[in-house]
Amino acid sequence: MKKVISLILCVLMLGSCFAYADAIEGSRVVIGADLDADDIAYVYKQFGIEQGDVKELTVTNAEEREYLNGLVDNSLIGSKSISCVYIEALAEGKGLDVTVKNITWCTPDMYMNAMVTAGITDANVKIAAPFEVSGTAALTGIYKAYEDITGKKLDNDAKLVGTQELTVTAELADEIGSADSTAIVNELKLILDKTKDMTDEELRQQIIDIAKKYDVTLTDSQIDSLISLCRSMEKLDIDQLKQKVEEVQQYLKDIVAKHGEVKQFLSTVADTVTEFVNKVIDFFKGIFG
Repeated sequence: MKKVISLILCVLMLGSCFAYADAIEGSRVVIGADLDADDIAYVYKQFGIEQGDVKELTVTNAEEREYLNGLVDNSLIGSKSISCVYIEALAEGKGLDVTVKNITWCTPDMYMNAMVTAGITDANVKIAAPFEVSGTAALTGIYKAYEDITGKKLDNDAKLVGTQELTVTAELADEIGSADSTAIVNELKLILDKTKDMTDEELRQQIIDIAKKYDVTLTDSQIDSLISLCRSMEKLDIDQLKQKVEEVQQYLKDIVAKHGEVKQFLSTVADTVTEFVNKVIDFFKGIFG
């Protein structure tokens, strides 16, 4: 019996080792090219891994500008590459998990939405910097790492639109808050099959109507940015994009449904990704403190 138990334990240990190797093989770290050794040691500590455990890539300011030029103010891009990324590609259906450290302008849900738009739907992502930065450049590192892991190029138009979405959402969040900003953008994603047949004036009114649901009044400039974003997203696979947004909503509903007070909880939650995220966070804070 002891030999049998020992054999089983050995098999389990070998299995866990192979599983660990697979996880590491599916992981990458992207380091900003302008960091020194101390900075790099700091971000690795935030990622919770040792340098050398995961294949390391580098991203330069020039690579960041390839996606960001013309989308955000030059001061937000800067002249150095600082933001760093750890990404682990997950099996299909596992969804996205994003955390940030020292990122001041972009929130985790903004990154998640931009990643979905670019075609990244299942990954664990950590974004960190040795000091506070805007975080706009981190998406470039995510693209680069994901393509290196999978060996496949993401659609270039989708990457550009994902970056546009991140910047438009972040700029809007400066004025109306990140929750309302991401909620409005996600609602627009869900009706792209309708917006593509609207004139710009019809779309403008649609955006105004959506904003009213959140007691938000948008400026003409903000509406223009959202119209431009819609037109860009309409060029992508609309059905697939809508499906992914709906999957995120259902995923969050399922999480809540596995815990108590479901009916009361769901009755207070609106059908938008961002509101679900916020409600889920509050819900679990209430359980676990």
